[in-house]
Amino acid sequence: MTSSNKGWILLTNDDGIEAPGFEGLVKALHHAGHRLVVLAPSQNNSATGMHINLMQPMEWRSRQDLVSTWDLNGGQGDVHLFELDGTPCDTMIVALDGGLEHLVPGIIPQLVVSGVNLGPNLSQDAYHSGTMGAAREAGLYGMPAIATSFTSFEIEGMQRAIEATVEVVEQALRVLPQKPRNKGRPNGTLETDYFAGVKASNDLPKWDSDPDHALLEAFKNGDLMLNLNTPPHWNGTYSTTRLGVRWYRNAVRFAQEGNESTATFTIGAASVDHSPVEHGDCDAVEFGQASLSCLAVWPQSHPFALDDDLLNLGIELQRDGWPRWLKQD
Repeated sequence: MTSSNKGWILLTNDDGIEAPGFEGLVKALHHAGHRLVVLAPSQNNSATGMHINLMQPMEWRSRQDLVSTWDLNGGQGDVHLFELDGTPCDTMIVALDGGLEHLVPGIIPQLVVSGVNLGPNLSQDAYHSGTMGAAREAGLYGMPAIATSFTSFEIEGMQRAIEATVEVVEQALRVLPQKPRNKGRPNGTLETDYFAGVKASNDLPKWDSDPDHALLEAFKNGDLMLNLNTPPHWNGTYSTTRLGVRWYRNAVRFAQEGNESTATFTIGAASVDHSPVEHGDCDAVEFGQASLSCLAVWPQSHPFALDDDLLNLGIELQRDGWPRWLKQD
């Protein structure tokens, strides 16, 4: 397939547009022939979760200067690069609620990818991560989305996370329509069979006859997102996971100078440990695997929440470590 026949990938991150992991992913996807449109934060916005700027103008700038800086001229795919003075979630709202049409008329992304983040996004990081927040925000807009992270804070080994990400992205593109059918959620809720509480006439879940189809539909509609975490010494295999259990220990440092009445507190864990969980993301990474977590975009009590039994079954239905609904070839 030539570049002109491929769909577009919308890229963002939370480390900032010039972060090494983001640069590496843009280069890898571009040189693999993918068509890319980038709208990423201009500065580091790590651990901002789903923070957005309300009623505050945000400047954007073209970053086509990075084409030469990053040596993208030899790539096979088209590329448009922009930065926004906002958070990761801001970039998704701006892009998907009219910004892309303003900046690059006619381009409709097939898939959203957020990352590659420097540092893990496992377990309760799901609540803090700007990387994951951007992917979830894309899902709220009806877009299939992937968050991806490198589980070390040292840049050495990042290339392995980029390789894993490209493989997952290309697998996702094989099962996704080129034009996302639910972008902007034009019809509100769709006729789906995977929301919690949706029953058939025999009182079984509607997805019971074909759970793989239901999970794939949820991904296509933006109701399920993928969260990829790749360790530095990745062994080349994947594991379909749920969020694990990990603990940040001695996270707060306290400092006070002289007789001042004020003090400084710094949050940054001195150590992290985790409790073993079957199919946990932390456990997969510890074993050298790339963790692929299938996560509900909507909160548990929302009408669009995924059926918990379906999500749990999706973890069991693996093919060579991949979610079976995704790995269809």
